[in-house]
Amino acid sequence: MNRLIKILFILLFSAVLVIQVPTVSGAKRSESQEIPRDLKMLVAGNTEFALALYRQLRQDLGKENEEWNLFFSPYSISTALAMTYAGARGDTETQMAKALHFPQAGLFKSGSLMNRTILPPWSRERLHNAFAQLGKELNGEGKERGYELHVANALWGQKGYEFLPEFLRLTQKHYGAGLQEVDFIRAAEPARLGINKWVEGKTNQKIKDLIPSGVLNSLTRLVLTNAIYFKGDWKHQFKERLTKEAPFYVTVGKTVRAPLMLQREEYNYAEADDVQILELPYKSGQLSMIVFLPKTRDGLEKMEKSLTPDTLKDHLKKLRTTDVIVHLPKFKLTSEFRMKKILSTLGMRDAFSPLKADFSGMTKKEKLFISAVLHKAFVEVNEEGTEAAAATGVVVGTTSVPLPPKEFRADHPFLFLIRDNQTESILFMGRLTNPNAKR
Repeated sequence: MNRLIKILFILLFSAVLVIQVPTVSGAKRSESQEIPRDLKMLVAGNTEFALALYRQLRQDLGKENEEWNLFFSPYSISTALAMTYAGARGDTETQMAKALHFPQAGLFKSGSLMNRTILPPWSRERLHNAFAQLGKELNGEGKERGYELHVANALWGQKGYEFLPEFLRLTQKHYGAGLQEVDFIRAAEPARLGINKWVEGKTNQKIKDLIPSGVLNSLTRLVLTNAIYFKGDWKHQFKERLTKEAPFYVTVGKTVRAPLMLQREEYNYAEADDVQILELPYKSGQLSMIVFLPKTRDGLEKMEKSLTPDTLKDHLKKLRTTDVIVHLPKFKLTSEFRMKKILSTLGMRDAFSPLKADFSGMTKKEKLFISAVLHKAFVEVNEEGTEAAAATGVVVGTTSVPLPPKEFRADHPFLFLIRDNQTESILFMGRLTNPNAKR
């Protein structure tokens, strides 16, 4: 049976959120640097995908354990699948565009995509050009920045295989993903080790063994990889001497002892009926972590269900500079899971079917389909800042006025984002329910 694609995902911690925020602590663009319209539309679609994926991951992976932490990079997943989408045709292409919330042809109004259900997706060139713009923005175009953020893509193809020239040109032009030839047929294990080594290098050794043993074999024809690495110091660093052990309420009836960092500073802050929102900027202000803290200790699930692109946008609009006393736990965690079932549930069904998948935009030689999607993520948050990395691989085979300070005490489960404030793009997303748990 032919096998097509396996997507591997590796991740560290970085701050990204794709939503308009009028009062952002980060440096704003001048009018001459306004984000292009197509890039705004892509980011809006990516935000919808990020929230849809979060809900599905939360539902599928948290059923048996309410204390389960979650962390992933929606940007890395979108990018790896966008490269795969470049070779999709027919119903496979249509389903992928819908599941990934790629922009639709038509109107763009008030930050929303209009008439999504009846308008066709953008042309391939337009979509991939927007992804290229986003990658260029995130990589900084060689400029000096107060943090490290690197994005890299690569294709690993069977030596001598007849990939269509237009597919290879598109992935090279828009994603910088040059084709590296390996021999899956005769040497799948060395190929796996080589790809894993590339991922380790691109994520500063934080993501190891992205592709487990046995995933690649003689039927593998192509692996598409995306890696993202972020490391940034807080704009206002926490003092280590102020970090103290304190109770963290995992549930209403269960507590653990965890190190809570302490800081009093002016931050962008907002409140709604049931949630506090805090923006923690990194140096230069171009990236931030946004923390959504329920006002009640058992309020995370209710808040997660109410979070949509519109409510997210509304929350961020309310951010204002405020004197805040912040209590935030130090934590380090790893997430690792397979995403085939989750993406199928979101609508990407045919892509995983040996009989129905259509990736004839990659090759005319034989039928291909996606055989697996794997995700692995790591994040560490401490007094100095945050470090995060991610990688995604697709394996293809045959077949204010001064006020009293607000208190933001994150001593119970919360949701967080890491976003690029320039493009408003969500790079990482997660939930912390137990700072002592490693997963």
